[in-house]
Amino acid sequence: MNMPILRPLFGAALCTALGLALLPTAQAKLPAPTPEAKAKADEAKAKTAWSDKVAAYQLCKSMDRVAARYAQDAKAIGKDARPATATPACTDPGPYQAAAAAPAPPLEAAGAHSPAKTATSPPSGKATSAEQTGTPKK
Repeated sequence: MNMPILRPLFGAALCTALGLALLPTAQAKLPAPTPEAKAKADEAKAKTAWSDKVAAYQLCKSMDRVAARYAQDAKAIGKDARPATATPACTDPGPYQAAAAAPAPPLEAAGAHSPAKTATSPPSGKATSAEQTGTPKK
């Protein structure tokens, strides 16, 4: 038996086994996205969908130009070109319009708290706790 051939196979099998054994420990649960991150992701998804519509529109227009040019060239050399297959008209998606941003919630709903009350005395003084509470010293 030829040992040098088996050595790389054994190493590959060992790496695969270790990788599969450690796979469950490498999976972690991500925290829930913040509302800002969620809004940003939704905006990116909407912009990507619009970009796809623009690309489809441009492709449709270019296919129409190629078909028209083919028919024109065929007619110029005297060939009989088959009539073009009926396809739906190209629809222009128009300019991108960002989704309307949700109005900002009121301060109470946003988690803001009322400001702290104005201090009427310094936080520390020379008076003892008995003097502050009005109880006599023992």
